[in-house]
Amino acid sequence: MLWVWITLGALCAGVLSVWLAAGLAWGVMARFNRDMLSFAAGTLLATAFLNLLPEALEMQSHVEDLMAWLLGGLVVFFLLDKVQLYHHGHEHGHGQDNDPGHAHHHLHHHAHHHEGKGSWAVLFGDGLHAFGDGALIASAFVADTTLGWLTTLAVMVHEIPHHMGDLAVVRQASRSVRSAVFKVSLAGGSTLLGAWLAYGLLLRFDEVLPHLLVLAASSFIYVALADLIPQLQRQLSLKQTAQQVAWLGFGVALIAVAASLAHGH
Repeated sequence: MLWVWITLGALCAGVLSVWLAAGLAWGVMARFNRDMLSFAAGTLLATAFLNLLPEALEMQSHVEDLMAWLLGGLVVFFLLDKVQLYHHGHEHGHGQDNDPGHAHHHLHHHAHHHEGKGSWAVLFGDGLHAFGDGALIASAFVADTTLGWLTTLAVMVHEIPHHMGDLAVVRQASRSVRSAVFKVSLAGGSTLLGAWLAYGLLLRFDEVLPHLLVLAASSFIYVALADLIPQLQRQLSLKQTAQQVAWLGFGVALIAVAASLAHGH
């Protein structure tokens, strides 16, 4: 039964998130993109600190070992980010004063590429990223079903604004909106491959599970602090700032309450 939950979680994070992103990107909800970023940051941080790390610490008594993995994960994700930036030859943060989400970054990146090459580069990067998300989701489900669904939710909420930008790029090189959604969904489908592979490995090497949970936490922490929150660090009115804090707090509260109800305390 566990593999069924893993499969459903991977499909939700990899494919359903694309469909929701399409509805947001080309629907009346697009104006809530900044709120979605705040909400995503809250869910990622809460899932990392309130669920993934405590679960890993319960499985592994050597706290120093797990904290070393957490630090190592943060450094590795930082280096991977740098490699991606050098590969594209553009600064990740440029243009964010004009757009609260990922869309402007991807469009800025696209402006320096031919349409076909730019879109396929985005799809390839999406596929690799989704594959890693699948492995993290499978690890969480193996540890605890509730943790698996909370991790799936956190991944989905983060991926929706990310996919909104990807869809904007791929749409430029596609014949239709439907074609763009299909291509990005296909790339997101690699979440399923990553989940199945990780699940197969964990059946044989379950002792690595605490370390994978810590890596998942480091991934969430890095994305929230290095990617999402910097996009929100803009000079805004008091009302807009309060709105950001409220959505971030709502993300934290949702994960905390969901975990508490699921575990019956």
